[in-house]
Amino acid sequence: MTDIGFDAPTVIRTKRDGGRLSDAAIDWIIAAYTDGRVADEQMAALVMAIFFRGMDGGEIARWTSAMLASGERMDFTDLRVHGRPLPIVGKHSTGGVGDKTTLVLVPVVAACGAAVPKASGRGLGHTGGTLDKLESIAGFTVELSSQRVREQLCDLGAAIFAAGQLAPADKKLYALRDITATVESLPLIASSVMSKKLAEGIGALVLDVKVGAGALLESEARCRELARTMVELGAAHGVPTHALLTDMNCPLGATVGNALEVAEACEVLAGGGPPDVVELTLRLATEMLELAGIDGRDPAQTLADGTAMDRFRRLVAAQGGDLSVPLPIGAHSETVIADRSGTMATIDAMAVGLTAWRLGAGRSRPGDRIQPGAGVRIHRRPGEPVAAGERLFTLYTDTPERFGAAMAELDGAWSVDDTPPEPRPLIVERILR
Repeated sequence: MTDIGFDAPTVIRTKRDGGRLSDAAIDWIIAAYTDGRVADEQMAALVMAIFFRGMDGGEIARWTSAMLASGERMDFTDLRVHGRPLPIVGKHSTGGVGDKTTLVLVPVVAACGAAVPKASGRGLGHTGGTLDKLESIAGFTVELSSQRVREQLCDLGAAIFAAGQLAPADKKLYALRDITATVESLPLIASSVMSKKLAEGIGALVLDVKVGAGALLESEARCRELARTMVELGAAHGVPTHALLTDMNCPLGATVGNALEVAEACEVLAGGGPPDVVELTLRLATEMLELAGIDGRDPAQTLADGTAMDRFRRLVAAQGGDLSVPLPIGAHSETVIADRSGTMATIDAMAVGLTAWRLGAGRSRPGDRIQPGAGVRIHRRPGEPVAAGERLFTLYTDTPERFGAAMAELDGAWSVDDTPPEPRPLIVERILR
């Protein structure tokens, strides 16, 4: 594509001054950034302008399409099981604290007869990344060829992998947003999610849009707008899409951190685990199976009878992982002790996510190495009784000099009261087209 008629400063200035980017300008800037003709610092300036100025629906749709067109698009329409088309359904979460749902959900849905090609990402800001979690399993690889994804979908109905050449423009932007304080932009979230999902070759999609203190967007209204925007983008590309708004004021489950969350996911797959993780997994699975046209299968039964765990073990083995090797855990730990008795009242999800990040579970720069064993274990969740002197949180890291900053993030982020907090529904709203 020629640069005639476009240059990065002009595109940046247009959005900086509140203007609307033309379709041609969007196509050019995405293509030029993907192949290196636009520098990171220039794109950083543009995404900051988008962060402050926003985009209208037409701009978001074109930005999404341009990122989708930047790479290959998978196609599984030819896959058959018993002579019938294999139902392909996707899932995406906008990023939560302690959200290990994908690790459980993918094998549950696969055990029910649908196939889930799950292109996942790294940690972004204060939120964890599915790829980072899975790589805490010894030998696990997230780099799969398109052919390998096809084979796994046919053999076991599941593959969790790095996006690779799917929407490569988004891969670059994703890393850039993580280090430029532009993660929380509705247009950039919507286009990032949907460009990857649409490239996966799915026939239907379920979105888990987080709401509350640990969500990427600050208000429930903005989260609802994000969900509706993504549902419309899916429909416009012929992919039926449902969205659930789910509570993220408190971390999901009892662990935050890569290997810690894998261990907790295994507990859920074994028929136990925290009730909120189980509830969210089953609700999302029900939505996915409905969109996939699969009736008469109970996702809860796959947890009870072990078929989901079996599917997870096969998935891990297929991608080189070895669950017999103990998961890593930080060599150093510190605990937070209750100074009074009462009831656990609040735990701020954002603060806990930042605590795990400070401990080494996340990145400050693209390509930074994370600590698979870093993170936070939550011993008492909201509504549970607390006795003075007992542990409330345990923090893990390989680098003890991180404890000071991590403890500072957690300070004031929780409370113990005399009365239980008002219970919040985990599922806030269901959004359809």
